[in-house]
Amino acid sequence: MRLFVTLLTLFAAGAVCAQDVGQIKVAKGSAQIDRAGQRSPAVVGAGVRQGDTLLTGADGSVGITFSDNSLLSAGPNSSLTIDRYTFDSTSHAGQFDASLGKGSLAVISGKMVKQSPGAMRVKTPSTVLGVRGTEFVVRVGEGS
Repeated sequence: MRLFVTLLTLFAAGAVCAQDVGQIKVAKGSAQIDRAGQRSPAVVGAGVRQGDTLLTGADGSVGITFSDNSLLSAGPNSSLTIDRYTFDSTSHAGQFDASLGKGSLAVISGKMVKQSPGAMRVKTPSTVLGVRGTEFVVRVGEGS
């Protein structure tokens, strides 16, 4: 019985660590989720987790809604990694860090940034953007 309880506890802890923080709402063309080196199609309804990298091809785009109602849209030829995402649905406190390696990203921030301006950051190969407003677009060109 103790073994069963221990295994159940470990399974629950793993489920909490691997929790979805967002969901794909729109997917067009070539779009994939890279999770720990394993790629899968980015299809409508698929969960997005901290650590995932979203990859789009020349004809691809993907739109994601996060648990704080932030909306992110990655355009063609993009590589977007969700580096860190924490959100408390009661206090609306949290931290959202993402990295745009290439491509384009449009964002409408959600409850987290309204509660704590600066709680969202987007890193590019040449800069870090601290989000204080509610909407922005960033593009990273090839070789940037």
